[in-house]
Amino acid sequence: MSDELSPLPEVGDLEVDATLRPRNLAEFVGQPRVREQLELVLEGARRRGDPPDHILLSGPPGLGKTSLALIVAAEMGAAVRLTSGPALERAGDLAAMLSNLAPGDVLFIDEIHRIARPAEEMLYLAMEDFRVDVVVGKGPGATSIPLDIAPFTLVGATTRSGALTGPLRDRFGFTAHMEFYEPADLERVLRRAATILAVDLRPDGAAEIARRSRGTPRIANRLLRRVRDFAEVRADGAVTRTVARDALAVYDVDELGLDRLDRAVLSALVRSFGGGPVGVSTLAVAVGEEPGTVEEVCEPYLVRAGMLARTPRGRVATPAAWGHLGLVPPPDGAASGPAALF
Repeated sequence: MSDELSPLPEVGDLEVDATLRPRNLAEFVGQPRVREQLELVLEGARRRGDPPDHILLSGPPGLGKTSLALIVAAEMGAAVRLTSGPALERAGDLAAMLSNLAPGDVLFIDEIHRIARPAEEMLYLAMEDFRVDVVVGKGPGATSIPLDIAPFTLVGATTRSGALTGPLRDRFGFTAHMEFYEPADLERVLRRAATILAVDLRPDGAAEIARRSRGTPRIANRLLRRVRDFAEVRADGAVTRTVARDALAVYDVDELGLDRLDRAVLSALVRSFGGGPVGVSTLAVAVGEEPGTVEEVCEPYLVRAGMLARTPRGRVATPAAWGHLGLVPPPDGAASGPAALF
């Protein structure tokens, strides 16, 4: 997948993302239901003078889960500590972080579904009773020392809520699922980013970029920066619809926001496997990518765009996928290829 259309953060994005991140709920664009629910959770906690309940944010990457975690801390006037599931390999790593929290602090754990089991089990007690048991020594002489920690709010983010264990999921007081953005909301995201970055973004240019941004603010902001480069180098600096179209053609982003890898997946599914069903591992081999990349980066948008269906027997191309490739689906709508389930 081209870097421009990957919803995963890149090193070059970090500094720009920090500039573009909304600082409070009023500045956060989109996700109206989640925003309303979170506003109630935070206001209720403020009135009681307590830390908010633990919060779980789920949804595809690039939709603003980290931004919301930072907003929770800002709205509560609290400090925030950031880490990720893969970084917490041992219970001691988590214990050290928890013991340094001040009352009311927010602990943000990204990719919380990837937290190591020992650290996860320590987290249960910390979330419920605000204490941890630190084990000193090994073998029969090991001693468990209870350690009180300050009341805090855990904000967990996950792209795979189904991968969370039941005991961990049940300890969150508020769970929000974030959806892909509509083009109108992405236009608002782009207008705000253009103001901050001093980009001459015209309404028709914003609409064109938003339409191809796969419903993801991170991708919209990234495409805006690439179109800005094109506009400054090959045009007069203004981002119009025509300039946006020409720029996105250079970066291999088509009318529906599909890139080279998306089209390769659809092409393999249709041309090599007759439209499916085919297993994701087989499909990944056919396009020379890792199964995780196909499953987590390509599939969510292809499913949302109505071009790919997940079935118990494997992935299946829809008539829209055939049409997008300029092909005609089988008359009966059934796939003619083998059912590869691996």
